[in-house]
Amino acid sequence: MNDSDRKGDKLGLGNTGLPPLNLEKMEERPVVLFARYQVRNGHLTSLLNLLKEVSEKSNEEEGNLFYYIHQSHSDGNTLMLYEGYENKAAVEDHFNSEHFRDIVVAQIMPLLENRDVILSSPLHLV
Repeated sequence: MNDSDRKGDKLGLGNTGLPPLNLEKMEERPVVLFARYQVRNGHLTSLLNLLKEVSEKSNEEEGNLFYYIHQSHSDGNTLMLYEGYENKAAVEDHFNSEHFRDIVVAQIMPLLENRDVILSSPLHLV
């Protein structure tokens, strides 16, 4: 790809026909977090009790928009967290909070076989 091909392509993705992303504005946009927890066998009840407390405390955070917990229909040990935050700074505040460190990192993560987290922002396609 030469320099003329990169015109308007700040990420080096080629000509997609989409307007270039304004990365400066990304920090101001709402952030949606999707997390998939694969719970170790025999630990679901304990983990759900911990998540109840995390959910309550997270919903009290200034930049939190919502915090929902879902359970898979096909595997009861698979949980999906759906969280919304006002912006990137609110997500960072959540990750640095006392309840995140003391409950999620110290108590929940050891009960998981696997954990995937995706941070995203809504796209408004016209």
